[in-house]
Amino acid sequence: MSRESLVGTTLAGYEIRSVVGEGGTSAVYRADHPTHGTVALKVLRDRLRQDRTAVQRFVREAQYGGRVLHPNVVRTIEIGEAEPGLHFLAIEWAGGEILEKYAKKHCPIPAPEVADIVGQIAAAVQAAHDAGIVHRDLKPENVMYDPASRQVKLLDFGIAAEADQSADERLTRAGFFVGTLMYVAPEALSGEMVTAAADQYSLATIAYFLLSGCHPYSGKSPREMFTQLLSQPPLPLGKAKEGLLVSPAVEAVVMKGLSKSPADRYPDVKSFAAALRGALDAPAPEPPKGEAGVFGKLKGLFKR
Repeated sequence: MSRESLVGTTLAGYEIRSVVGEGGTSAVYRADHPTHGTVALKVLRDRLRQDRTAVQRFVREAQYGGRVLHPNVVRTIEIGEAEPGLHFLAIEWAGGEILEKYAKKHCPIPAPEVADIVGQIAAAVQAAHDAGIVHRDLKPENVMYDPASRQVKLLDFGIAAEADQSADERLTRAGFFVGTLMYVAPEALSGEMVTAAADQYSLATIAYFLLSGCHPYSGKSPREMFTQLLSQPPLPLGKAKEGLLVSPAVEAVVMKGLSKSPADRYPDVKSFAAALRGALDAPAPEPPKGEAGVFGKLKGLFKR
């Protein structure tokens, strides 16, 4: 059975309705099941059926996702093999849209909404850490967001890792890393062992993006990004774009989460999210004096 022919067919009891996403290793479908209702059905690509590494990663994603039970993590429903090599993963259908798409349309996002989004992602990630799992690929593309309810669902444990693996198993050689370069922690590039602190760095980058519509580094190529991440400090949040107003407190929290040294970050992702919410809940910064002066003159004119 080829991937292209799956729409309109039934796989292991799942009636496949439509394609909702495609990646390098799998396709994701919307499907209906008589018991589970509407689900997202992830199916390994045909060309990878005999690829042992790809199959192991696919199965591992299901196993890790199944271990993290939290309202902000998509629920793993079933993993199986419909026929030899045809591996599938059924997960909870999450409403809304990919956070990346939403953010690109609405950034900078209002402070209360950012606090809600980051807080929910942090809760999901903390649940993974408590289960002994480091996500390693936190990014807006791996988050479903429903703006109406402000509900967040964390997706994709495909490159997650056990937090207690040995250094030999977890060590990444310099120049080789897992994750997405725009959101990856510097230690993942320099050959250090990646820990839960790397997820905090990625979450701080998400917060930076939601608050500004920009990223802490502006490399135009992977090589330039790689160099900047290893050798330069991130651009302060307040300087991310012209006219952006953020309080010193908010900037301090985000930049602490973006510290190059894991030891300089918050103790855990929950602490980062709590500090950010506290800073975002404080009164907004006043506009620059020059701008305030212009507003004052205009108000004076209207009073005449």
